[in-house]
Amino acid sequence: MCQKMRKLLRGDAGMVTSEYAMGIIAAVGFAAVLYAVVTSGQVSAELQDIVKRALSARM
Repeated sequence: MCQKMRKLLRGDAGMVTSEYAMGIIAAVGFAAVLYAVVTSGQVSAELQDIVKRALSARM
């Protein structure tokens, strides 16, 4: 009985701290690249054009 309980408690059910750290680093890197793309001149102009067209649309 005691060995069964130890086996159940020893299971690997989630990420370890190093995996969380790597996930956070990857997410921050992706966010930085996405921010750079969205704030670039061409993309910014396109987004502003989309918003202007959406606001001026007749309903």
